[in-house]
Amino acid sequence: MRSDPRASGLRRRDWLALAGGAGLGLAGCSPAMPALQGGFEGAAFERGHLLRENPRRWPAPAVSRRVGVVVAGAGIAGLAAARSLRLGGVDDLAILELDEQPGGNSRGRLLGSQPCPTGAHYLPLPGDDAPEVQALLEELGLRQRQAGRWVYDEQALCHSPQERLYVEGGWQEGLLPAHDLSAATRAQYQRFAGLVAGLQRQARFAIPLASQGLSPVQLALDSQTFAQWLAQQGLDDARLRWYLDYCCRDDYGAGLAEVSAWAGIHYFASRHGFHAPGSDEAAEAADTPVLTWPEGNGWLVDRLAAPWQGDARHGPLYPGRVVLRIEDQRQGVAVDVWDVARQRVERWLAAHCIVALPVHVAARVVVTAPDWLQSTALRWQHAAWVVGNLLLDQPLADRPGAAPAWDNVIYGSSGLGYVNAAHQRLDPRPGPTVLTFYRALGAGKPARKTLLEQPWTHWRGPMLDEFLGPHPDLLSRAREFSLSRHGHAMAVPVPGVLAHLSRLPLAAAAQAVPALRQRRTGASVPAALAQGRVSYAHSDWSGYSVFEEAFTRGHDAGLLAVQQLRGRIPS
Repeated sequence: MRSDPRASGLRRRDWLALAGGAGLGLAGCSPAMPALQGGFEGAAFERGHLLRENPRRWPAPAVSRRVGVVVAGAGIAGLAAARSLRLGGVDDLAILELDEQPGGNSRGRLLGSQPCPTGAHYLPLPGDDAPEVQALLEELGLRQRQAGRWVYDEQALCHSPQERLYVEGGWQEGLLPAHDLSAATRAQYQRFAGLVAGLQRQARFAIPLASQGLSPVQLALDSQTFAQWLAQQGLDDARLRWYLDYCCRDDYGAGLAEVSAWAGIHYFASRHGFHAPGSDEAAEAADTPVLTWPEGNGWLVDRLAAPWQGDARHGPLYPGRVVLRIEDQRQGVAVDVWDVARQRVERWLAAHCIVALPVHVAARVVVTAPDWLQSTALRWQHAAWVVGNLLLDQPLADRPGAAPAWDNVIYGSSGLGYVNAAHQRLDPRPGPTVLTFYRALGAGKPARKTLLEQPWTHWRGPMLDEFLGPHPDLLSRAREFSLSRHGHAMAVPVPGVLAHLSRLPLAAAAQAVPALRQRRTGASVPAALAQGRVSYAHSDWSGYSVFEEAFTRGHDAGLLAVQQLRGRIPS
């Protein structure tokens, strides 16, 4: 949900968009927590938990509607599916969303008058394995061809400096600990870099996952945890282990003792590798950019949803709809939903339904769900997250070292640091801003139980207290705090996930669509999943959650629906 810190010292441009003060203050004694205005906002847990009720308690549908395609869910995958349908000439659709706003865990919001993310907040520049994402960026004016080269919008590229780490009383550039390293630590950095490079030569790691074949090397990595693999390699350095654990929590919501070794390696090998400090490769990787906005990926959500947001009563984006039941019947697909505002059940009859819902939800609502859906729902684990947004009236005082950055992390912390929404502003004058704090709680029911039961103040304290050292005036500048809870934020790629995905069946109808066929020979992850007139689109079907996976899954499901509606492939 956060940044993409895959090399140390990420720094690209020679200008700094000022986002905070650089003055030095003394922490002294920790001040008492001020009586900040704040509370929870965002995802409506009580709506999702309605699915726990016995379906027989629901009344008969009070109204029926007909539509060409129902898209169940308006996260990134659902919005990408709607875009794919629109590009295919299909505009007779209804997008049904549980919450009042689309976007899932990529939403943004305003705190005070300041935009900020409530979840995912960046997008790495997509490679050639993600042509659908590249095409979206061109459509949005973020990427264009100039003098034979691809050029990205400078305002959306993350301003330098990109990230820094607070360690031993000061700030350093980059997130890989690089201060006062021992010879043993340097050696382990170099050894891990060599292992990643060697695995990149043995197998192809790509995003999205469906564009790569799965080699025996990758499946072997998938059979054990990242921690187990590191132990086998003799990689036990505390600084390296902390950094790798941070990376796993950052991208997957769980640490190296939970995620598979394949996931830990894929984090680096699918993009620009891992490079030890001081190497020529590290200097080159330091220029690797990402796209970000003050409101995070909410910027992308707003533009993907724009074609569908008219009168909320008449759609085609219908908020406040809890999907209860999806059944592929003789005359079409029947989708029953609970209309929260009107307190009634609606029935939508469609020629096709795209289920852009998390796997565990899809397994509950799809009638006679295929075995592969049920088995995936039983196997998958999801990480819980809390995201806190803190409104400041002025930039903060700062400790010495690296200049204020977009992404700011404390070495040794169980949290994931904060990003500064003001970092992308072009106006250098100091003013109010929002710091967005991230904390991954790992997989399992205890984390979600704590998330549901604890008051918002339970999370505010730990998030802010750990930054009183680097920012002694943090509490005096704080004005408002807002907390977003994500109980099932992302699928966690635990051992065995990759092997399970390789056994999923490619939709029979998709065999007739060249763009949806498996792109490499051998065991691979299917590009499209469907049964009859119901297709599936969600990042869960890739086993982990990043924008490219969700968007490509949605795009492919929309493409499959278009081909079925045109009668070019059987339904």
